Amino acid sequence: MILEHIGLSQINGSLVVLEDVPGVTYDEMVELHLEDGTTRLGRTVMVEDDRCVIQVFEGANGLSLGNTRTVLTGHPMMMDLSPELLGRVLDGLGRPIDGLGDIYPVARRDVNGAPINPVSRVYPRNYIHTGISAIDCLTTLIRGQKLPIFSGSGMKHNELAVQIVKQASVSDGSDFAIVFAAMGVKNDVAEYFRDSFVSADAMDRVVMLLNLANDPIIERIITPRAALTVAEYLAFDLNKNVLVILTDMTSYCEAVREFSSSKGEIPARKGFPGYLYSDLASLYERAGIIKGSTGSVTQIPILTMPNDDITHPIPDLTGYITEGQIVLDRGMDATGVYPPISVLPSLSRLMKDGIGEGYTRADHVTLSNQLFASYAKVQDAKALASVIGEEELSAGDKQLMQFGRAFEQKFIGQGNTDRTMEQTLDLGWELLAALPRSALDRCDDETLDKYYEPARARLQAAARG
Repeated sequence: MILEHIGLSQINGSLVVLEDVPGVTYDEMVELHLEDGTTRLGRTVMVEDDRCVIQVFEGANGLSLGNTRTVLTGHPMMMDLSPELLGRVLDGLGRPIDGLGDIYPVARRDVNGAPINPVSRVYPRNYIHTGISAIDCLTTLIRGQKLPIFSGSGMKHNELAVQIVKQASVSDGSDFAIVFAAMGVKNDVAEYFRDSFVSADAMDRVVMLLNLANDPIIERIITPRAALTVAEYLAFDLNKNVLVILTDMTSYCEAVREFSSSKGEIPARKGFPGYLYSDLASLYERAGIIKGSTGSVTQIPILTMPNDDITHPIPDLTGYITEGQIVLDRGMDATGVYPPISVLPSLSRLMKDGIGEGYTRADHVTLSNQLFASYAKVQDAKALASVIGEEELSAGDKQLMQFGRAFEQKFIGQGNTDRTMEQTLDLGWELLAALPRSALDRCDDETLDKYYEPARARLQAAARG
């Protein structure tokens, strides 16, 4: 039975308090009917016996202590789901804002999701092609994985997100969809995302959720949950391989901090609540593959590290939960390298099980290991050159410096191009061909004979011709 309660006990910012409310539950949705006939939505965020605290989505301006009528709906926030969601633009709560009409749901789900039985999880295999060499070769994105991008304020993470949306695909031709959620973005950035997807003819496979910087923080907290609810429906009901891009998780975490502070909770590191780890885990752990479904949910959360500090609580806690990270480098970004992916601190912990023969190409594992090792030696040569000058380096170190420059300019700095996996791997061998065979200590002779020697011969022929 739904009861209507007249009056409020207390109003504090966007929080209102209701007394003598039996049977109220945490996270329950609330409707507040104002004297002027308008209705606002709210959510119970604290329950103490018969007393509850409600967060009002649109703020508490205009609410009356005496005459506001509050209706407890008896259920958490639900998301309307339908195959028609593909190609639509929604607000942070999952309501259409593209002028194309309402969604006619075939299912309704709790935005908080349902726990996945660990026994029902399938180990992630196969890869998602992004067309970006530094990701596809060196930090391969595996279906069902959660692989965040660590960026910095003002860097090109938005451009990288758009490029991934345009180019992402799966190699086996199965159904593929993208759920893109932007949190706390300015109007011009939201329009950039929208226009980019439309101009690239990518909207037919994208569900887009936009939470703007001037939208309520409670909506920002709901946005990633709504996006993941859509993704789970597409993946486990419609059997699609779904890639979820969440940007910017720093805006989300700051909304959680502001919300926690408004409730008077005791802060932990940098003012964030002590439950930030479990809160982020409740989002990230919704990625995966479930037995009985051919679909998958893969996540790429994007976050801007405050002051480029990778030890800040947001990237720090994210790194504990996710299976690797892609780190963007400000120095490379300043020199015009795009995408400015810093290879050495980036890794994908699941790539070893989704690449190689039967998935990408037999030489992929060996090649990626060798590129990592050779580029690491480049950093040692750079450090030595900064002390004694590049002219004083040994012949081997000079070759490493030349390889490092070519690797950064050609392999990492590919610009807005879409490379196939074959092109990426072939380019890797072409770059390694500039080094002597004796310097390739991560490759077996059979692989070198098959891939390195032909690339070396082509390089020498081009030098002679």
